[in-house]
Amino acid sequence: MRFAILIKATPTSEAGGTPDAKILEAMGKFNEELAAAGIMLSGEGLQSSSKGARVTFSGDKRTVHDGPFAETKELVAGFWIWQCKSLDEAIAWVKRCPNPFNEESEIEIRQVFELEDFGDEVTHKLRESEERLRAELAARKPN
Repeated sequence: MRFAILIKATPTSEAGGTPDAKILEAMGKFNEELAAAGIMLSGEGLQSSSKGARVTFSGDKRTVHDGPFAETKELVAGFWIWQCKSLDEAIAWVKRCPNPFNEESEIEIRQVFELEDFGDEVTHKLRESEERLRAELAARKPN
C-alpha cells in the first residue's frame, strides 16, 4: 500500500527559510536508505505558501486565493510517496527520519487511495484509462 508522508510547515519554512547543510545531508542519507529498501517512490520539498495559491470550489464557481496562508502548522512543506506493507511500517520509517527542521516539527502519514478502494464505481473502461495514464506517466523522464 502507498502512503503520502507529509512534512508540516514551520514558521521558518513559511518565512522562506531552507534547511541547513546538516539537515540536507541527513535527509539525503535517509532518502538513500528509503530508496535502497524499496520504500520511496517519490518525494519533494515545497516552497512557502507565499509562492502558491489555493482554488476553492463552490458548485461551478472557482475562486483563487493567493498565498501566504495562515495556520502554518496545517500547511505542507514537503512530501514523500512511500510503498509500505502497513501503516505500522510507515510509522517505523518516519520515526527513523531526521527532524526536517531545526525546530519542533511534525510529519503526517496518510494512506493513498488505490483503484480497488472505490469498488464497483470503477468501471472496466475507467480502469483501462487509469492504467494507460499511469503507464504514460511512468514512462516520462523528469525535465
